Amino acid sequence: MRQSIPPITKNLLIINGLFFLATFVFAQKGIDLSVILGAFYPESPNFKFWQILTHMFMHASFPQISHIIFNMFALWMFGSVVEHTFGPKKFLTLYFLAGVGGFLLFNLTNYFQIEQLKEVIQTQGISLADLNDYSRLNLQRQLFNAPEDFRSSKEAIQLIQDYATPMVGASGAIYGLLIAFAVLYPDEKLMLIFFPVPVKAKYFIPVMVLLEFYMGYKNVGNIAHFAHLGGGLIGFLLSRYWKKNLYRRN
Repeated sequence: MRQSIPPITKNLLIINGLFFLATFVFAQKGIDLSVILGAFYPESPNFKFWQILTHMFMHASFPQISHIIFNMFALWMFGSVVEHTFGPKKFLTLYFLAGVGGFLLFNLTNYFQIEQLKEVIQTQGISLADLNDYSRLNLQRQLFNAPEDFRSSKEAIQLIQDYATPMVGASGAIYGLLIAFAVLYPDEKLMLIFFPVPVKAKYFIPVMVLLEFYMGYKNVGNIAHFAHLGGGLIGFLLSRYWKKNLYRRN
């Protein structure tokens, strides 16, 4: 396989790096870019339509630098191969559709949880309109200022956090690339630093997907596991379709 970094992958690496740097620079001025460019739940008063795309270029800020390092390493490693194989147009289409797929599946799973919370909150006599107003612009960090009926309800606190916490990261798009790589090169061997044993992609990637599903189901960590799965699903569907046509053309 060719080792050079193709143009779209290179530009995505640069753009993500610039956004990460901008996050740090604006933070010094007291501006949190994640509340502008991160993706909020669509029903949240903080949601803006452009966040569906811009959240893919936002990552956890310092000191959680491992978030962007892992994603950019995966973008370089797998994105370069996928772009060389499919070409820049299809690669860019796959990247952004996988990112949007991650956003959609993540919020679809959130929908069922949020609707349950709303039902409980209404039985507690708490106004959803007042709660929405309080959920603006990351105010979950100031819950001590919330009205007493909000603070006394764990469901209200959870809903405030769901409405006021943005999803950030290119992980949905990255998982689309991981799955596309496995579809294209199933017998290519991969390994992780903490598991230094070569494993074929057709075995390695499915195990990662199953782990993501389990951790998403168990709600392990502050990670959008279902965004990873949504991106992976789009990557699988597109790469399977394009691979068939690629071989037919060849």
